[in-house]
Amino acid sequence: MPTVSSEELAAAAGVNSAKLRKDFSYLGSYGTRGVGYDVEYLVYQISRELGLTQDWPVVIVGIGNLGAALANYGGFASRGFRVAALIDADPAMAGKPVAGMPVQHTDDLERIISDNGVSIGVIATPAGAAQQVCDRLVAAGVTSILNFAPTVLTVPDGVDVRKVDLSIELQILAFHEQRKAGEESAADAADGTATPAVAKDHRKGPDGDVPAVMPA
Repeated sequence: MPTVSSEELAAAAGVNSAKLRKDFSYLGSYGTRGVGYDVEYLVYQISRELGLTQDWPVVIVGIGNLGAALANYGGFASRGFRVAALIDADPAMAGKPVAGMPVQHTDDLERIISDNGVSIGVIATPAGAAQQVCDRLVAAGVTSILNFAPTVLTVPDGVDVRKVDLSIELQILAFHEQRKAGEESAADAADGTATPAVAKDHRKGPDGDVPAVMPA
């Protein structure tokens, strides 16, 4: 059977192997000295703790471009999430198949939640409709919401919301790119590999001012 050592796992995760073994012990998983952990059983134990060993019915509300893309995403089922229904407010969308499922109208939202025992809802509507949809989901019994709408939702205690903001994720990447560019420029200046024009910009003139960048 495939096994993996705590040292290998710790190196891959960038953590201390002793701490990793201690954390695994809370799962009831104890590796065999000199052999390591049974990979298949370890994956099962982690999945069990994450609640991924049971079926989680999910509804997606808002079947525009983003909602349709989420409906067509094939990774949900392998992680224990079953798309139970696709819901949209546009009457023209009712009955239209998306990802092999007919879209249902928001008039039936409460019945759909009840019939499928849904506790997780995905909101992919425009910002203006998101709070109203959220309120209806919560009133129908949904206690966890994944929000793709570009707005902040207000929910009562006991309801968890995870916001997915793609623009913020891009801004974070842009920040890292800007920082890397600054580090590269500083490194070039330090080792003398900066272009003459850039190097001049780091030298002060007789009066203490940075001279204007001049062509080499």
